[in-house]
Amino acid sequence: MIMGMSELRERAARHLLTPGERLLAYASVVPAASAKGVSVNLGGVLANDLMNRVGARGGVRGSIASQMPSTSGALLLRVTDQRVGLVKPLDGTPVWEVPRTWVARVERRPRLQLMARFRVHYADGSWLAFLTMRRRNIERFRSLLG
Repeated sequence: MIMGMSELRERAARHLLTPGERLLAYASVVPAASAKGVSVNLGGVLANDLMNRVGARGGVRGSIASQMPSTSGALLLRVTDQRVGLVKPLDGTPVWEVPRTWVARVERRPRLQLMARFRVHYADGSWLAFLTMRRRNIERFRSLLG
């Protein structure tokens, strides 16, 4: 049996959940720090560079956001009743996760490119920016995380 992309993402999002842990939401996202070619209407290389360096993360060295490793391409942002993190979309391998209590809120940002942009703010004041194809993904994360 051939598995469709939605089933594959669902399986990846559920991969390695602890006994009793509940998956609340997941969506395909691209960390802004690794986004390429999504800002054609802003001026190509200059816009990509600006988005990757300036608007991708905030916080001091050692902050929660600074601990996220460099990545490339799309990942699944997964929210459970215990944690929030990024996993690989094909096999669910965790890339980076934090306890859910470390997430303060989700902020929708102005759409400057082809994808919707949002920030995940952490309890220490740091934040990470992400892009997603659907605004409703952001609204779902906001309803769960504040």
